[in-house]
Formats: sequence, C-alpha cells, structure tokens
Amino acid sequence: MQTTSPLDNSGPAAGETPGGRQAKLLFGALVVAVVIVGLIPHETNSGGELVPVAKRKSMPELAMRELNGGPWTLSEHRGKVVLVNFWASWCEPCRDETPGLVKLAAEYRNRGLDVTGVAMDDRKEPVQQFVQSYRVAYPVLLPDARSAYVSAMSALPTTFLVDKQGRMAKVYVGEVSQRAVRTDVERLLAEL
Repeated sequence: MQTTSPLDNSGPAAGETPGGRQAKLLFGALVVAVVIVGLIPHETNSGGELVPVAKRKSMPELAMRELNGGPWTLSEHRGKVVLVNFWASWCEPCRDETPGLVKLAAEYRNRGLDVTGVAMDDRKEPVQQFVQSYRVAYPVLLPDARSAYVSAMSALPTTFLVDKQGRMAKVYVGEVSQRAVRTDVERLLAEL
C-alpha cells in the first residue's frame, strides 16, 4: 500500500540517524496502540451499553489515506457521530455486516453520522473489488502497516463508535447488526 503514517510526516531531524528515527516512530506507534487499547471498553456488540458520557475518553487522532488517495482525519469530523469499521476483504463476518453498514451510512448521512471503513488488507486490489462489489459509498481508508491502529486490532471486524466530541462511546468486536448500531447512533445523535 502506498500510504503514509500520521507519525511519519517529515524527514529525519538534524543529527538524527535513520535508525534513530525508526526507533522513535516505533515507540510512538506503541504509545498510540496502548492508548487505543486503553480506550476500548471491555464490552462487545453482545448487548453492552454506550460508555457513560462522563467516562468517555478522547480518541487518538486517526489520520490515513483514503482508497482514492486523499487524506482523511478523524478531527475533521468533530460535531458528528463517527463510525469507524475495521475490516478485511477476506473476513466473512466483515462481508456479512457490510450491507447493513452501507444502508446505515446512506440513511444517516444527512442526519449527523459519518461512516468510514479501514481496510486491513495487505493489497489495494482486493479492497477496490470489495468496495465495488458491496457498493460502499463511504470513505475507505488504507492504514500504513506501521500504524498503531493496525497493531491494536485483535479481531476483525472491529467497529469504533465515536461521539460528536471525538470521544470513544462504544466498541463492537465481531460482526455487528445494523439494528444494534442504529440504536446506539440514535442515542449519540440525540446527545447535546
């Protein structure tokens, strides 16, 4: 994949060796991964409630390249509820849940929900075929292999539901039903 990591946006600093820069990048990715794992409530899509507003933690910045090459950042979506779905073209539960997410994205697009997918495939071609086959109209992101989000994923699909202030409201691990997400999205959209 030809993507850039949000941690890798400049050349080495003066006097810095390439190995030293790589070590700093790996350390930074590890720190972000630990933060992400710490944000994930110990709930799954099996009936868990939204994280109470007072206990929600800010989501670390998510900055990746879209399948079409453009940049995408989570912070640009403040003021909206954001659903971030990590999936792969070879993942059967991902295939099963995608039609429901496509419908949800279309239904709530003008009501304050932004949906994005993060393709965890190693190659771009299967992602393009998947997007075309399932008529995915929302942005699909391609993470850099060194992304902390890539190393933090222990199961696919995994879906983050982020509130209007950019805080983690819920994490679904495994296939999620359109109905379950719809209920949670309605609650988040109603929040001030």
